Formats: sequence, C-alpha cells, structure tokens
Amino acid sequence: QLVESGGGLVQPGGSLRLSCAVSGFTLDVWTIGWFRQAPGKEREGVSCITSSMSDSKTYYTDSVKGRFAISKDDLNNIVYLKMNSLKPQDKAAYSCTAGRNPSLADTPYDYWGHGTQVTVSS
Repeated sequence: QLVESGGGLVQPGGSLRLSCAVSGFTLDVWTIGWFRQAPGKEREGVSCITSSMSDSKTYYTDSVKGRFAISKDDLNNIVYLKMNSLKPQDKAAYSCTAGRNPSLADTPYDYWGHGTQVTVSS
C-alpha cells in the first residue's frame, strides 16, 4: 500500500514536501517513483529513487531538476518529494508508485497510491 500526503495550496515560489508512506514493500528492494497528472494532460514521471540495494539513485524529469528533491527514510518506509520554487505549471495530482526498476515512464510500475493534490496559485 502507498499513501501520499502533504499536498495543498501554495503560492508561486513556495515549497511543499510530499510524503509517500509505504507498507507491504521494503525500500531495500523496490524503486519508488513520483508521477503527476494535470487535468487534460498525460501522466508525467517527476522523479524516482532506486532501492537501497541499488544505492538509492535518484532521477528527475528536466522540468523539476534543481527545484525538487526526492529522498527516503528506510527505517520508517517513507519516501519524500521536496518541491521548491513551485510554479503554476506544477499544479497536478501527485502519486507515488512502486516498481522493480527505475523509470520516469509509468509502465514498469506495479502499485500506485491514490494521489495528493498540489495547487500553485496566487
């Protein structure tokens, strides 16, 4: 099970930290990804972090590089997405997902959370 939290309304330039609480999976062997989907748009891969066994490598889509940071707490099985310098175009429903291999395409992922809404507006 994956449960997201931390979404909300923030002004442009502001920050949010999303959390993905993971149960039934161990972050030692699973990759966790963050995806987003805005109304009328395709789902987009934002970031992912590989398993601890694969050295917890991180990946980002170009539009968020330098602004977003993915991290994880292996002890508590939580993956975070810290989002800084938020822009109106970051507005979307953000979901976390678990898979065996890192990818910013959604096809390799097996399990999905229900999502948390992020709105960036003044």
